[in-house]
Amino acid sequence: MIIIGHRGASGHQPENTLAAFRAAEAMGCAWVELDVQLLEGTLLVIHDDQVDRTTSGSGTLSELGLKAVRELDAGRGERVPTLNEVLAELGGRVSVNIELKGPGTAAPVSQLLEIQCATSTWQPQQFLLSSFDHHELTAADARYNRGVLWGRPQPNMVADSVRLGGQWMNIARRSATQRLVREAQEAGLKVAVYTVNELDHMQEMAAIGVDAIFSDYPDRGLQAGFAADFY
Repeated sequence: MIIIGHRGASGHQPENTLAAFRAAEAMGCAWVELDVQLLEGTLLVIHDDQVDRTTSGSGTLSELGLKAVRELDAGRGERVPTLNEVLAELGGRVSVNIELKGPGTAAPVSQLLEIQCATSTWQPQQFLLSSFDHHELTAADARYNRGVLWGRPQPNMVADSVRLGGQWMNIARRSATQRLVREAQEAGLKVAVYTVNELDHMQEMAAIGVDAIFSDYPDRGLQAGFAADFY
């Protein structure tokens, strides 16, 4: 079972910041997860479309504008990074699950990854694109693996994940059962579960056969001997 740093090592450093991604890499993570929103043509790495929860500011991204958002404190002096900045920081050493949070993110993310793969050390297999917005997900370049995100359990989530071109089905811990995991894997999908922070819960997920978990504390799983990479 693979441990993916959720928004970096967000239990130790402010989420979705360069510090969080550096910390995840230092812990031994081979994979991190992040969220992108599109603002004024720039892909920002931030989960919410409001800044109140994760920064020193208040209001929505669109109300504030790119310049103002970039000047906010995202915790411990960190700033809200762009996707370009995160990829430059990681330099192809750590693979990335990019969650498409905002509308219109699929096309610019796909274009940016194409440039990165053509001009740097990044390889297409180092990226996994995921989203709860399944329409947006299907607009992403199919050369990058897709993770179909689900919240509450749905009757046809395995079949729909396959229909949507997913290689991964990403589900909440409360939805994860051995039966569902087996059904997905028999359909050719890998299963990743969010967000798993306690060691006993990690062990439960391993016992039912999930392929990966997202954790704010990836060091807990890595220190317990779970895997770092898919390959």
